[in-house]
Amino acid sequence: MRIATWNVNSLKARMERVEEWLADRSPDVLLMQETKLSDEAAPYMPFSMAGYDLLHHGEGRWNGVAIASRVGIEDVVTNFGDGPVRRSPGVESTTGAIAETLEAEASAAPADEARMVSAVCGGVRVVSIYAPNGRALDTPFYRAKLAWFDRLGRWLRETCDPSRPLAIGGDFNVAPEDADVYDMTDFVGATHVSAPERAALASLRDWGLVDAYRMHHPEPGRFSWWDYRAGNFHKGLGMRIDHMYVTRPVAARCTAAEIDRDARKGKLPSDHAPVYMDLTD
Repeated sequence: MRIATWNVNSLKARMERVEEWLADRSPDVLLMQETKLSDEAAPYMPFSMAGYDLLHHGEGRWNGVAIASRVGIEDVVTNFGDGPVRRSPGVESTTGAIAETLEAEASAAPADEARMVSAVCGGVRVVSIYAPNGRALDTPFYRAKLAWFDRLGRWLRETCDPSRPLAIGGDFNVAPEDADVYDMTDFVGATHVSAPERAALASLRDWGLVDAYRMHHPEPGRFSWWDYRAGNFHKGLGMRIDHMYVTRPVAARCTAAEIDRDARKGKLPSDHAPVYMDLTD
């Protein structure tokens, strides 16, 4: 069984790339982030034609998470079970300072956004997450990011069991260690590497999760995201912020884990590369 995660950075813009990757890598489950679509606009038919059921949890222009599975979709949970996402239609229809204010308010309350969807696929509870960016330290966005991770941790403690098969994949927007960025001197005072953010991931591991990629690749210099600007991808200036965290029953079945760097190449790529793991039956 192959489970993958990929921040596609707009499923509409990247659908052809996704279809090619599904045909080439043949995952049984693909967790996606930043689909940037409403549920009504999600491409259910193309996924069905490729042999996948699609579960989509979106809000339109921003965020959006999804699960594509060819091994079933059962027991769905969205938004940590907290109810529907909060929509901000004024953001898309307003310009100037008012739009910026509305967008900022929406981003500062990520617990109400489409950032989490979960289902049981092939006997494993999978969770697709898109953690908030945080933008800058000592801002409402950063504090909201930490609060969002607290909410994820509470959902795990209250509804999940670390002795059961579970995989959380997605864009965590945190590099867990210094080895997960190209040069820590360029990240002093920045988000994604701060002690509280890393502590949030450590608390998930303490609950009972394992970094599946690090099980197979302890070496530094392996990244999943590169900025579009200044040729950073070709220079190797990246970060490992897309992860597959699994409970120990899944870790025991994990025979391989990879970052598909080739998917970052070519025409109109996402700025993220897919991360996938292979499990024995």
